[in-house]
Amino acid sequence: MLPNLFEKVRAELQEQIRTAPAICLTTDCWTSNTTTSYMSVTCHYITDFKLRSNLLDCFVVAESHTSQNLAQELSRVAKEWGIQDKIAACVTDNASNIVKAVNDILKWNHVRCFAHLLNLTVRSSVHQTEIQALILKVKSIAEYVRRSTVASAKLREMQLQMGQVQLRMKQDVATRWNSTYFMMQRAIEIKEPLVSTMALLNPLLPALTPEEWDITKEVCDILKPFEEVTVEMSSERFVTGSKAILMARGLQRIVAHRQRNPSTHEPVKGMVNFLAADLEKRFGQIERVRVLAEATLLDPRFKKHAFVIERNAEETVSRVVGAATHAATPTLPSTEEEEEEEGGTTVNPPSEPVPQFWADFEERVTTLRPGVQNPSTGAMLEIKGFLAEPLIPRKADPLEWWRVRALVYQNICTVMKTRLCIVATSVPSERVFSKTGQIITDRRNRLSPSKVRELVFLNANL
Repeated sequence: MLPNLFEKVRAELQEQIRTAPAICLTTDCWTSNTTTSYMSVTCHYITDFKLRSNLLDCFVVAESHTSQNLAQELSRVAKEWGIQDKIAACVTDNASNIVKAVNDILKWNHVRCFAHLLNLTVRSSVHQTEIQALILKVKSIAEYVRRSTVASAKLREMQLQMGQVQLRMKQDVATRWNSTYFMMQRAIEIKEPLVSTMALLNPLLPALTPEEWDITKEVCDILKPFEEVTVEMSSERFVTGSKAILMARGLQRIVAHRQRNPSTHEPVKGMVNFLAADLEKRFGQIERVRVLAEATLLDPRFKKHAFVIERNAEETVSRVVGAATHAATPTLPSTEEEEEEEGGTTVNPPSEPVPQFWADFEERVTTLRPGVQNPSTGAMLEIKGFLAEPLIPRKADPLEWWRVRALVYQNICTVMKTRLCIVATSVPSERVFSKTGQIITDRRNRLSPSKVRELVFLNANL
């Protein structure tokens, strides 16, 4: 039953994806608890002015993860699904092998995972000596409370006595910076009962000083916007690629504000300065990432207002006009019509002479009629009209706006479908492995790779 259902769903999905005008791919690799290496490939596209997401494949990569091997696997998946000519962009993490595979070998538009770049930035900032020592103190307390039944019971008791909600300590995970943030934030939330519990049990653990508690709170306040951005940009159901520029600039402004109003604690000041420098290093040129800039411009919530540098906005407008011109299908003149040398406009055939009392009017409005101007002029008129329209609310659905305006801005709408399908992160591929890890457990560790592939595919796409 499983192989039959797999083939049936796969065939239905192939037919659905076949009609998509453009595809954005995300990919990632993962090693199971049986030391088997898997690679996942997800696709994102717009149909009926809705953003769709599907898993294309999750398969074993037996060869070493060289750029050439990864490129071959991605190329194979694209050919199997018949989308090799529709790929608008491929989103991956920052690993050099996959970046080279997508950029240099496959020659696809490559977008670096926004969440991964933030992860690198924050992880580097909290690895400063003073901040790291503070995190290790909080981590040792969290490990002690979670490991000790006596400490856990005493903490719950103290929370009840103080009239607080019973909350458990959280532990961080080495590969997720936000888990460190959650651990420190939880320690702040239950500070009073936690301090009382540690004082009563008196474990051989280094306690946090009042100043260290203040620093912990400031660090959490600084990291909170980074966590909020990570969550918003990791969505699969909503357009995210067009938000990348705004999110990066927003974080830079927040950190710059903290620089202008520095903390009284030197470790915090050092952390803020590091964040500012690293954000500029990783996101300073984000407006120059063409596919993201074009997605931002074509989002009716943002348009040119998302750009800090006017020149970048104007260059993006020019590229979109060029793409819209290419997308336009010019109406070829019939053998009875003559085409003017300039403007590409047509005149009435000789068999239908224009009455003299209409001649002046026809001369003045002929270039304003749909279908008579050349593709370049039409594209420029469309982009001018689009940019002149008021912005829609930030929480509105940009694709719904485009559904209503599709006939008004036909050529730009065609370009839009190749840009707003781009997601900002490779999180969709990582989510596949979260489910895969629940399938390949210690008690199911002999599942064949083909069965795992079918199970994961059906779980994601049914």
